[in-house]
Amino acid sequence: MPSYGPSHVVPLVLFAIGLLVAVWLGRRHRAVDGPTRFSRTAAVLVPIATVPFLVIDLVFNFDIAVTLPLHLCDLAWIAATWALWTHRPFPVALTFFWGLTLTIQGVVTPALNEDIPHPRYFAFWALHLLIVWAAVYLVVGLRLVPRWRDYGAAVLTTLAWAAATYVVNLAADTNYGYLMRKPRSSILDYFGPWPWYVVQEIALVLAVWAAMTWGAQRVATRPSRGSRRPRARSRPS
Repeated sequence: MPSYGPSHVVPLVLFAIGLLVAVWLGRRHRAVDGPTRFSRTAAVLVPIATVPFLVIDLVFNFDIAVTLPLHLCDLAWIAATWALWTHRPFPVALTFFWGLTLTIQGVVTPALNEDIPHPRYFAFWALHLLIVWAAVYLVVGLRLVPRWRDYGAAVLTTLAWAAATYVVNLAADTNYGYLMRKPRSSILDYFGPWPWYVVQEIALVLAVWAAMTWGAQRVATRPSRGSRRPRARSRPS
């Protein structure tokens, strides 16, 4: 798929519209305690929209180099589903951090070789757009803001994923998580060679996540119009 060609621009337009809708809906639902009917409906729709394409890809287009569900986005949609259904802090934090940094990078600079009508094209965009929309709805709209212990849990989970995926890459000669070599046209082009770009990426991600946590906590403590009370630190652990 050519970057910023028609098959990239159309999903970007949908992405922008979806962001506005997610914020609007989240603000409307902010005064309600617990998951709303919309949130749980969205939790069901995420796997309905993503799993069929993934299954088709696994069954009919299997390629060990790209088909195994080992990229973080393959875990992020599960976290998004869990977060939308329960509003629990841990999956919300994973969706927030993974969705608004790593997943959104795939939206802006997609490393996708397939184009319409390949199932992998639709699976890619369904995964990426729904994850980011879920993160925006939950944290920006509803203000279910991650705490510092949620930040720590997300960091440990991500490091555990990186270690396990690196072992799989070594054994299968693959590049999941882009831990072995850089993808085509991404922010990693500005980093050093392997393995230093992996170290630099981890350091940058941890710093950005910390800034996101600090900023979200600051914003959530401000009273908002139409909200009964701030949602930061209000959810059970």
